[in-house]
Amino acid sequence: MTPSELEDWLDTDKSKSVGKDSGDGESIGHKSGRKIIKIKRKKKDELTDTNYNHMNEVIGYVHRHSAQKPKSDIKESNWRYSLKNWGHDPCKEMDC
Repeated sequence: MTPSELEDWLDTDKSKSVGKDSGDGESIGHKSGRKIIKIKRKKKDELTDTNYNHMNEVIGYVHRHSAQKPKSDIKESNWRYSLKNWGHDPCKEMDC
């Protein structure tokens, strides 16, 4: 997802309806999405070790969660919404 697509998504009620609460009312994935936007808008030489660590966390999450694809329709699924919070829309690959 582009930073703009992710930003628009994170403003929706659907994006706020999924994920494990981080303790302050916002889900872990939603917070991750906000970090991803900042990272994607940086130039490569501006990236920090913290940014790279977060990118590795995102890759791991997307890989693990993608393997749990439900058999039912995914277009309006919490599975898809959670992945979108982490900056990955599976419907872009699966043509939902």
